[in-house]
Amino acid sequence: MGTTYGDWLKEQREAAGLTQQQLAEAAVMTRTHIAHIEAGRRVPSREDARRLDSALGTGNVLSRFLPQEDAAVADYFEAARLLEQQAVMIREFALSFVPGILQTERYARAVLSTSFPPVGEEERDRLVVTRLERAKILDDPVTPVVWALLDEAVLRRVVGGRKVMAEQIMHMVRLAETGRVRVHVMPFDVGFHPLMESMLTLMDFEDQPPVAYGEGSHMGKLHDSPSVVRTLEGRYALALGDALPLKESLALLRATAKDYEHHD
Repeated sequence: MGTTYGDWLKEQREAAGLTQQQLAEAAVMTRTHIAHIEAGRRVPSREDARRLDSALGTGNVLSRFLPQEDAAVADYFEAARLLEQQAVMIREFALSFVPGILQTERYARAVLSTSFPPVGEEERDRLVVTRLERAKILDDPVTPVVWALLDEAVLRRVVGGRKVMAEQIMHMVRLAETGRVRVHVMPFDVGFHPLMESMLTLMDFEDQPPVAYGEGSHMGKLHDSPSVVRTLEGRYALALGDALPLKESLALLRATAKDYEHHD
C-alpha cells in the first residue's frame, strides 16, 4: 500500500484507468472531494469509503483501513472535529466558553482542568494539544471563514484567572484586527435571544451540504437534516442581528481585557 491512504486511493484509481471525475461519478461523490482525499486534506466518511471500494472493486480495503487519528476528544465530538477541518466557513455561537479553535493554551488548560471526573496531568496535556491542533485551521490566511458570536457571559465568567482572561480576550482581538475572524458580542441587555439553549457551530463546505453541531453538558449532536440546519441557521442570523457590530464588539473586548489586567 502507498505511504498514505490518499496515495493508495490514487494508485487504485489510476490502475483502473479512471480520472478523478470518473471515479467521483461512479462513487456518487464530487471530483473536489476525491482530490481532497487523495491529497490527504480530508478523511472520507465510512459511507464514502464503502462507495469508493465498490467503484474500484477493492473489496473492503478502503473501508477497513480508514485513517484512525489519535485525537483526544469526547466521542460525541469526533465527527464534528473531522468536519471542522474540512469546512470553508464556520459560524460559532459560544454560551459559556470561548470556542475551541479560538482558545489560547492557558485558557484551554484551565477549561480542561475543571473536568469531572478529574483527569491526570498526562491526559490533560493530550487534551490541550488536541485543542491547539484544531486551531491550526486558522494558519491559512483565508479558509475557513470564521464568525464567532459570543454571549457576554463568555467574557465575564473568569476562567483560569484574570491574566488568562486578558490574554485570551486579546488573542481574539488580534485575530479580528487582522481580518482572520469576525467577533460579535451578544450583550446581557438584549435579554432572551434565539440561541440561549446551548452552544452552536454551523459549518459550510465546498462540496457537501452544511451541517450544524450543538453541545451541552457532556453531550453533543451533529445535525445534517436540511430542515434542521436551516432552522438553526435562521436562529443564528436572528441572534447575530441583535449582537453588537464588529467595531463595538472589539471595543468591548479591549475594555474587558484592560479591566482584567488592571484589577489583577
